Amino acid sequence: MTRRKMIAGNWKMNNTAAEGAELVAAIAASMPSTPAANAPEVVVCPPFTTLAAVVAKAAGTGIAVGAQNVHWAASGAFTGEISATMLKSLPVTHVLVGHSERRQYFGETDATVNQRTRAALAEGLTVIVCVGETLAEREDGSTMAVVERQVRHGLEGVTEAEMQQIVIAYEPVWAIGTGKVATDEQAQEVHASIRKTLGAMYSDAVAGATRILYGGSMNPTNAAGLLAQPDIDGGLIGGAALKAADFTALIAAAAG
Repeated sequence: MTRRKMIAGNWKMNNTAAEGAELVAAIAASMPSTPAANAPEVVVCPPFTTLAAVVAKAAGTGIAVGAQNVHWAASGAFTGEISATMLKSLPVTHVLVGHSERRQYFGETDATVNQRTRAALAEGLTVIVCVGETLAEREDGSTMAVVERQVRHGLEGVTEAEMQQIVIAYEPVWAIGTGKVATDEQAQEVHASIRKTLGAMYSDAVAGATRILYGGSMNPTNAAGLLAQPDIDGGLIGGAALKAADFTALIAAAAG
């Protein structure tokens, strides 16, 4: 099955509204005016305060805009949180859920990942669900078990139809922001395992249609080998997403 690749940029806590608008304009200027048939889906995920400016600047460019997190409630006494309804009103089309930094620093659990995912799906957003193991889990041989648990719990209650709005991002925690990268073979092994889990949870058709991104320090130097793997459908990009030249090089790499 042919899956359209995706290159998604996670800007993390970087870029003011003005800086974000400038960056997305630079990315758009480097993209072909007429996308090729094999062009990847391109998504940028700015911080909340930058979303509106980037949505306005990205309009008509073919670049989709996503948020970096979402709360599970539609409204209420949740100071500092943003609902899926609020995101959709911008309008944002994508959202990250369960990024390892949310799990590591802000108490995110498999259960809250699931709550956020289902709330975003209910508003029609495309959800990029992040999973991945720590260095200790990699070294003790529990990578596959950890990732399978995160996938199963994160997607609990998500229907087969809703899986059309789900993208999985495998991000080995030990490779995020460290410059370390899983080998092509290591990344492919986990992606294949995730696809097998999806097949067991849903069907071979769902497993074959769901895109699984690699999210561990992908850059223009290592992208070709990773993107050539049969179960790697693109990248969730961190540092390289903050430089227009690097990000557009990854878009080109994904187009082949």
